[in-house]
Order: sequence, then structure tokens, then C-alpha cells
Amino acid sequence: MSLRGAAYIVGAYEHPRREIPDRSLAQIHAEVALGALSDAGLAMSDVDAYFCAGDAPGIGPLNMSEYLGLRPSFVDSTEGGGASYLQHVGHAMAAIAGAKCSVALITLAGKPRTSKGGIAAPPGPDAAFEAPFGPTTVGLYALVAARHMHEYGTTSEDLAEVKVATSLHAQHNPHALLRTPVTVEEVIASPVISSPLHRLDCCVRTDGGGAVVLVSPEVARSLNRQPVKVLGHGESLKHAVGGQIDLTRTGAVESGPRAFAEAGIAPSDVNYVSIYDSFTITVLEAIEDLGFCEKGAGGRFVRDGALVAPFGRLPLNTDGGGLCSNHPGNRGGMTKLIEAVRQVRGEAHPAVQVPDCEIALAHGTGVLLGTRSVSATVILGRADA
Repeated sequence: MSLRGAAYIVGAYEHPRREIPDRSLAQIHAEVALGALSDAGLAMSDVDAYFCAGDAPGIGPLNMSEYLGLRPSFVDSTEGGGASYLQHVGHAMAAIAGAKCSVALITLAGKPRTSKGGIAAPPGPDAAFEAPFGPTTVGLYALVAARHMHEYGTTSEDLAEVKVATSLHAQHNPHALLRTPVTVEEVIASPVISSPLHRLDCCVRTDGGGAVVLVSPEVARSLNRQPVKVLGHGESLKHAVGGQIDLTRTGAVESGPRAFAEAGIAPSDVNYVSIYDSFTITVLEAIEDLGFCEKGAGGRFVRDGALVAPFGRLPLNTDGGGLCSNHPGNRGGMTKLIEAVRQVRGEAHPAVQVPDCEIALAHGTGVLLGTRSVSATVILGRADA
């Protein structure tokens, strides 16, 4: 059964600060929750479902529901790293369609820039076989980039095009951490962090957060706010398959087709994309795996301003993305969702607003591309789509 149109996003809010030393994680969750509910014209008392991930302090929904004053009839704490919040959208759709709830709140908050604390999880069964070799996050993504270059002839200049596009967009975002446009040459000239990735191929590290509110069609009709219809959703897990991992493919090869099938559209129908940009290679592989070009052709696809809004062939991350604007809690899925909502509503900055943006795609990647990862894809459209 398709859940197309079973839920609408009516509220979205991104924390404006990138350094928040004077707030606790719980306080940031509360601030973004109130911001999204205010945007929707709703109150905490209207919320009957709450979604959060591993960034939420305490035992996720239990402690945070108490802190926020919620008495939800449905909760979900699915943990998929940066893909979590896009997973939550699909789960909220299903819960709303199943009459388990009618107003779902999803929140994210993080303080990696001003706090030494991080998200600690028990080691998986793989840790004993991998941890002794000292893998790092950037090292594993560099491994992916190196393999893509070997297989398909992708260049460092191709990867740099992703950073250039997001930097051109970030200059119009007053809240972006990095607002100065850069060139391909400047990306290549920045220090190598883990070959072949340069410093400017890597995302920023920020405090912050965000929240969205999903509601049933009935609730959406009662609100004086432009609703954004959730057209399709897909998610996928990719793991090492006992060592048979293909570094050039992500879980988007499964999550994307599932979302497109539910939405009843093709990649060619999409006007705008928000793709998790933890590293430039993350975007390039996702563009291929989501079907915007053939496998291996991502390097050629992103050249010559293809990702630059408003008139590139595939406008990308018009808020500046994780590469330039915001990467709260080292998790990028929520901010991708929020900017996609802005684009469909026509509320992005005028310099980067995609004309007549009817359909937007948001895609999140969680954990590590070099070993195991989570992918989640959400397709959004206007209320009449």
C-alpha cells in the first residue's frame, strides 16, 4: 500500500546559532521543537507522537517527552546517524496512516563544536575485527573516494565542484558558518586531510539543531500554513556483507527507487535536491545512486555549475549544506529536510530559490560509507501534487 500523501509537513525550524555554549542538549531540542510548532501554528499540547534519535539525551523519547511536557501515544527512536530524521518521516507517515497519531514532532540537537561530549553507543560485533586497525571517519570516506576515482576516473576537481556550489549558496545564508565562496582551485589547494580528500572536501562541525512537524491531511487542512505533501519515502541499510562491500555504491540504490516508486515520479521530475554532504564524495555517489546520472558519471555530471541554484540542472543544498552552513551533532539529515521544505514553500533565499519548485528530494546518509551505512530518501511536493 502506498503512503503517498498520508502526511504533510506543516512546520520546520532550524536553530540559527552554530555555537551554543550556553544551552544544554535538552534545551536545544526544546527550542527547535517550539520553533517548528510555532511555524505550524500548533502547540506542544497538540503533539501526540514524538520522534528522536541517538542525539537526544537520556532514554530518548522517555526523557525528552517528559522534558517537553508531551504525553505521546506513539514514539520512535530509530537510530540511523545522519539518516535518522528522514527515516522518522517515513515512520511518522505510517503511524499517521495507521491512525496511531495525527501530529508528529521530530527533533535533532547537537553540540560537537562547544562540547567534548559525543554520542556513545556500545561497540558492534564488527568492532573487534576493525577497530584494531584504527579506521577514522575521514579515512573511510577517503577510501570510498579513492575507489571511485580508480573505477571511473573521477577527479579531485570533480569533487571540488560540490564544495564550490554549496559555498556559492552559503554566501546568501546569514546563519551559515562559512559564507565565503571558494573556487575549484582553492579546494584543491587546501591541505590534504586523508588522500584524496582535502580540508574543503570535509563538512563543518557545528552546534545547532532542527525540527519538523508532520500531520494528517485532516489536521493540515485546518491550519493556516502552507503544507508540504510527503510524496514518497524509502530507506535502506548497507553493510559490509562479510567483506564483499562495493565502495562505489551506497544504500541510495535501494532507498531512492523505493521513494520514487511511492511518489509515482522519476528523478527527471525533481526540481531541487538536498543531499547529505558530510564529504564531497558522499554527494557525488548519492547523485549516481539516486538515478540522476549513470553509475560512474557523477564526476562529469557535477561539472560546469550543474549544482548551482537557481538554474543548474540539479540545484543542490541551497542553504550551504553541511559543507558550509550547518552540521549539528555531526548529523545532516534534518537540515536537508528543512531546506527542501523551504524550497517547496518558496521560502529559500531569493538568490537561490528554484523557480516554480514543485518537487524536492531530501536524502540522508548515516554512519560510514566505507563500512556500513544507512540511507533514507524523502520526496516532497506541493499540497496539490
